[in-house]
Amino acid sequence: MTDGLGSRDAIIKTLTSLCSTVEDEVVQDFVSRMDPEYFERFKPDTIAHHIQLASRLTPDHPCELSVLDKRAGRSEISIVAYDYFSEFAAICGVLSAFGLNIEEGRIYTFMEAASSPSTGRKLKGRPGLSRKKIVDVFLVHPLDRTGFPPPQHNALQQTVNEVVRLLDTGKVEEARQYVNRRLVERLDKQRSAFTGLLDTVHITFDNSQSPTDTIMDIQSDDTPAFLYALANALAMRNIYIAKAQIECDGAKLHDRFFVRNRDGQKLLDPADQQQLRLTAVLIKQFTHALTWASDPAKALASFDQFLDLIVKDQSRKGKSQALNFIRDKNTFPLLARLLGASDFLWEDFLRRQHDNLLPLLTEYQDAPLIRPQATLRKELSRLVTRAKTDAARKDALNRFKDHEMFRIDIKHIVEPSSNFPDFSLALTELAEIIVERSIDDCSAKLEKSYGRPRLANGKPCPFAVLGLGKFGGQELGYASDIEVLFVYGGSGSTTGKERIENSEYFERLAQELLGWIEAKQEGIFRIDVRLRPHGGKGALTNAFEEICRYYSPTGLAAPFERQALIKLRHIAGHSALGRRLEAHRDSFVYGETPWDISSALELRRQQLKQMVSPGNINVKYSPGGLIDIEYAAQYLQVTHGHNHPSLRTPNTLHALAALVNEGLVARTDGAGLRKAYIFIRILVDGLRMVRGNTKDLVLPPPDSEEFISLARRIGYTRDDWRAGARELQTDIEQHMTLTKTFYERTFGAL
Repeated sequence: MTDGLGSRDAIIKTLTSLCSTVEDEVVQDFVSRMDPEYFERFKPDTIAHHIQLASRLTPDHPCELSVLDKRAGRSEISIVAYDYFSEFAAICGVLSAFGLNIEEGRIYTFMEAASSPSTGRKLKGRPGLSRKKIVDVFLVHPLDRTGFPPPQHNALQQTVNEVVRLLDTGKVEEARQYVNRRLVERLDKQRSAFTGLLDTVHITFDNSQSPTDTIMDIQSDDTPAFLYALANALAMRNIYIAKAQIECDGAKLHDRFFVRNRDGQKLLDPADQQQLRLTAVLIKQFTHALTWASDPAKALASFDQFLDLIVKDQSRKGKSQALNFIRDKNTFPLLARLLGASDFLWEDFLRRQHDNLLPLLTEYQDAPLIRPQATLRKELSRLVTRAKTDAARKDALNRFKDHEMFRIDIKHIVEPSSNFPDFSLALTELAEIIVERSIDDCSAKLEKSYGRPRLANGKPCPFAVLGLGKFGGQELGYASDIEVLFVYGGSGSTTGKERIENSEYFERLAQELLGWIEAKQEGIFRIDVRLRPHGGKGALTNAFEEICRYYSPTGLAAPFERQALIKLRHIAGHSALGRRLEAHRDSFVYGETPWDISSALELRRQQLKQMVSPGNINVKYSPGGLIDIEYAAQYLQVTHGHNHPSLRTPNTLHALAALVNEGLVARTDGAGLRKAYIFIRILVDGLRMVRGNTKDLVLPPPDSEEFISLARRIGYTRDDWRAGARELQTDIEQHMTLTKTFYERTFGAL
């Protein structure tokens, strides 16, 4: 041992005298379990300082930090804490987030206690003594060279403590999210410094020097957050860092990590080493694009999985194309925006079809958001026509649907400034093409068995699909249901050898359609038929006359069903039949028969009680939410549509404009409601974008990382991310207050 410390007993004796205020058992535990190299590296007074920090650790206080000013504006930061997985990465991230460049570093970890190291176990009366600990010592300097004053010391200590407490409670992802956000805010201010790909990182592995660890030797240019990116890459691969040595010579880094795999073993497989080498290099590159991501932690995790898929790809050509693609400097910002925004896009499409990512990101730039329906119809027809079986035709249609849907989604994610009504129209027109083609293919399949349906007079029996809800209003968004109504011409039978009644034929056709168009997840392009006559208890399809009887002044339709029929619009199938039903809609919905608006208002109050939990803000159902704009327009449409034909539109924005033009809504109110409608629709999409679930309508707490990510996801990209979140919160309050005020002024209190 250096510095005259001698044997372990001599070390304990020396340090006990230097740590007179520390219990002997703490000194003995520290010396007996610390890596022997540590005592060669540090002087006795420094070791004594670390022991004093360790003596303050308890299960309720898992971290201690000190900052000592050094020469030339440098600081020595010592962190003593209990040992947690991914802790080193988190600490490096926090240091980088504070604008501190790591020049040197020494990271050491205790060995396991000889006795059971259960968390919080009392040993000789001292809680937490047996837990593994780390001692991390960094020599740092501020990147801006303006110094690192004491107030910053306190803020750093508080932040490190917050992160370690998250790790202590098992909230690893929350800790990573918190660190990522703080770090990327810092990188955001230095975005101009990233001009492209960084120089190659050289990584070698050595299993001969340590009996327990693989030594990773890393040489690279020193760039902001390099150590964080590298340590994060290791943590995401479940690689445990037992010890590390960090050295910086000018602009060059030379680091050495002592690592083990998830099973506590060395990294012996050359293929695993190569995979880790590639991952570390590319995640380092990707870290500098995280300023474009709304959720940096999500983007990093998905990118890591994406790299896994590339490495495991057995196709040499596919692997080469993918690697060339992600080595393009323009790729990283696109991937960061995409992978950091949506889980369902990644899980339902990109992860399973990662080889399509390259053409998708290329197409998104080349193709407009709204492609002509004639072009879509032609491309889909070509794909389906090539298929030789019903199963193959169904597969071709759904692959086309998924590809186009995700192209539209990607376009909207990476270009959040794109016009929201155009995004809705693009999704709606795609859905129309898919429904239209599905009718043709499902009809052809059934006709093989039953022939064609005929009316009682021998003429062909028409069939039509009409849209309702957001589909009927041409207002689809993320995870919107495809709400439809199926109608056929009337009674009769089919012409095949196996003749069946039209009612049975079209019921089977509806069932085929519901199974033909596949939903990726709950709510992603799901066909919804719940708004049909009699709801879930009724037949899937209805004859035209049956629908007319149901939706009539003497029929069984409830007041809310009369209101819902506002959205009815012919989508596909027999156009004349569709227009006839639209005409009947107008005579029923906008007829002279009085409408029971009191029933509608009571239904809204019941929604508020049942759909909104206390303390939560549901952007659809809370007072001033989306439903209040839609219902307010619809109440006025039903009430005044008989005398004002311009109000007879299924589209909310068109209805608001018509209400203003007819003098039924003040121009200032109309403008405010229009802005609020578009804003809340974007907000709803921002919530649903992550998981693709229609139920994602509740705002996260305004001080949470989720709310910050939501703000960035919908375009509130400010240098100070929390400032962007505060701005979003203000806008939410303003728009929902305006809507609630208008609704209650017009229709009474909720």
